[in-house]
Amino acid sequence: MSASDRAGAASTRWLANQPYLLLSLTALFWAGNAIVGRFAAGHIAPVTLSFLRWTGAFLIVLPFAWRHLARDWNAIRERIGLMVLLSVTGIAAFNTLQYWALEHTQALNTLLLQSAAPLLVAIWSLALLGVRLTPAQACGIALSLCGVLVILLHGDLTTLKNIEFNQGDVIFTVAMAIFGLYSVLTPKRPDIHSLSFVGFTFGVGAACLVPLFIWELLSRPVMQLDAANLLSLFYVAVFPSTLAYLCFNRGVQLIGANRAAPFFHMVPVFGSAMAIFFLGEQPHWFHLFGYALVLTGVYVASRKPVLLPTG
Repeated sequence: MSASDRAGAASTRWLANQPYLLLSLTALFWAGNAIVGRFAAGHIAPVTLSFLRWTGAFLIVLPFAWRHLARDWNAIRERIGLMVLLSVTGIAAFNTLQYWALEHTQALNTLLLQSAAPLLVAIWSLALLGVRLTPAQACGIALSLCGVLVILLHGDLTTLKNIEFNQGDVIFTVAMAIFGLYSVLTPKRPDIHSLSFVGFTFGVGAACLVPLFIWELLSRPVMQLDAANLLSLFYVAVFPSTLAYLCFNRGVQLIGANRAAPFFHMVPVFGSAMAIFFLGEQPHWFHLFGYALVLTGVYVASRKPVLLPTG
């Protein structure tokens, strides 16, 4: 192995053990997904977008994952029910419902509803695993939620009364509840390589969508193969799928679902920052104040609990 290969392997090992960086990268990669999904809603039907997204992601990871899949197959087969459930919840159902919701609602609404994700994860953790939020986690989630609201509502809470919720918001709430279940169950997966896990779940998740994909092709207009649609598919297959799920799964594996969940609040932070940087939007006081609240809340909620001495 050359010196450059050894350096690359060392960097990969280092990154794989940095949960806060991994979860921050996840939020960064997911930040544009609501915007791209909202744009694609008028051009690509939701099941088609979800199916092509995960088929593309599966084809991207397969050359790297197939050896690990062959080695880990016995472990996967022993927990096949859980692995299929994770594929259905985290891959097929969540993302299809998300894109379906974006046909009926605005990206702002989905960002607001996404802020409830840590609460949904906490409910699943309590119901399935008996794990309760610590006081620090609860305070941190509340603090970061306040920061999200400050950013999205431009510092004016009265804006909430002008937001109209619709069937798309109900669909997205169901999607977030499903992803909360995926988040809580992910640490219970077999002890297999991360590429085996994403290779299996991406492939099975895409396969589960085949019947709905065929139905949609027969009942809705077929996607046009233009540059905008192809770029949208490239983005969703690479960034919020392949890279984000590798980072998210590893982050949850390292620190648990409850401590990882507050990083959902980083998504609108990165989204607004990207709008300022790429679209030339002007930064305001509420951006800085909201960022400070979110970052403080995420730090408080995700840090490792301090064990006090007994006796």
